[in-house]
Amino acid sequence: MQLHGANPENLYSYFNIKLPEKILDFSTNTNILKHDITLENSRFNYLISNYPDYECLELRKIISERENIPLKNILFTNGINEAIFLLSRVLESKTAILQPNYTEYKRAFKNASDIFNLDESADFNNVIISNPCNPTGFFINNLYDFTKTFQNTNFIIDESYIDFLLYSEREKFKLSKNIIILKSLTKIFHLSGVRIGYVIAPEEIISSLKNQQPSWSVNSIAQELAKIFLRDENFYSKTRDFYKKNTPEFKSLIKNYGFKISESSVHYFLIRVNNDFNIIKKLLLNGIAVRHTRNFPGLNGNYIRVATRFKDENIFFAESLREKML
Repeated sequence: MQLHGANPENLYSYFNIKLPEKILDFSTNTNILKHDITLENSRFNYLISNYPDYECLELRKIISERENIPLKNILFTNGINEAIFLLSRVLESKTAILQPNYTEYKRAFKNASDIFNLDESADFNNVIISNPCNPTGFFINNLYDFTKTFQNTNFIIDESYIDFLLYSEREKFKLSKNIIILKSLTKIFHLSGVRIGYVIAPEEIISSLKNQQPSWSVNSIAQELAKIFLRDENFYSKTRDFYKKNTPEFKSLIKNYGFKISESSVHYFLIRVNNDFNIIKKLLLNGIAVRHTRNFPGLNGNYIRVATRFKDENIFFAESLREKML
């Protein structure tokens, strides 16, 4: 069962359950807060009728100023998935994935080993980490400092959910010869449909990735929306305030009903269950979709993953979960 989060219609189809009129999708961990940005028709028509900037220069300038790094160390991609597969082509093959982790890494780095302890990093050319972890939400503090111990290992650090941190702060970023940062813009900005993300890495790696990347990989609409959002600091603070308030309340509801949850520093987390398929099917009948964990090494279907939604929806979920588990 390779279904990702989101697209709950596929989940209903898999279990052969009729779609309800309304679905509460707790399986996706993208931002629940919607934006009110629209593109005027004239601007929209211009963007879809002209080739995009294949250098993504304006976007790279924004990231360059924000991170205080040169433009040559930044590459925008068609979502993080493109970056993952590009990296699998240009890096040496002896790669390990710190598990549990995002399942697309296994698809790209087909012969990658699974590790469950970062102390094993010295045995590999490349180690892939999601920080905060997807799916657990666990955040590794001082990870950049840790990588200095293994100078001969490339650390590919996926920070797609770093903007959702509730209890910790990202280390101050500095360029390093063995750190490759991946950052998705589809999660925080709820732009999953247009696909956009970027890579920060040493110049030689960025150059190799660019040589493998198709021209005009990042479309004009994605670039335009990303420019608007990246300059909107209010949206970041609004998002963090929302999840800082609602996530602890949601977790408390779940724990008060006797469930064990993962140690998470973000808005999504794991819930321990005895029979994941049984509870997933029961929740689907209540119009609730959650993420299974059968394709995450080390989790093996003993958990479901959920993400915080609005207060009344969180309460409905918690009560439905308790009811279905009784």
